[in-house]
Amino acid sequence: MRIVVNGHPALRAISAPVTEISKDEMQLADELKRSLEESEIQGVGLAAPQIGVNKRMIVIKTTGDDGRSRPGALPGELILDPLMPVVLVNPEIVASSEETSTVEEGCLSLPGVNGHVTRPVSVTLHATLMDGQELTAECGGLLARCLQHEIDHLDGKLFFDKIPADEQKAAMPQMKKLSKREAGLRRIQPKHQ
Repeated sequence: MRIVVNGHPALRAISAPVTEISKDEMQLADELKRSLEESEIQGVGLAAPQIGVNKRMIVIKTTGDDGRSRPGALPGELILDPLMPVVLVNPEIVASSEETSTVEEGCLSLPGVNGHVTRPVSVTLHATLMDGQELTAECGGLLARCLQHEIDHLDGKLFFDKIPADEQKAAMPQMKKLSKREAGLRRIQPKHQ
């Protein structure tokens, strides 16, 4: 499976909840991990819609290869960091800090587009792991930002929607180029995909 880019309908659709972790979901989890690892651009997360599947699943890898948490990590990071890359099923943000930060973001589905996004500094995540274990934990730093970015994908939102108007205007030529490329790729794909 390929990572789809701007213009693919899956990126703007609301994804369906996963009702059971079946063989199909296990295969999707493996594909998400593989797609993240093999992407040309180094990414820290990927949502199922980014490979054209509208199911509420994401993969996160915000640690280095050693899987170690940074000093001062919040409980969610201490739980999730050793599991990375970790697939989360039906992830949702159940609380957010009032404190925010603005950081430049990019996206594997919007190569060549960057922009400054303001998001809460920490969030409380509720999700299910692939083994069926549910967790609720506070997450901060890059993990919190990545979770918010990927969960936005599950709701048909792109980081582009949240950047300042001047940055959107500057990125429009690249967004249009990506949309044309995506339309061309969709025309040449076999109908059964």
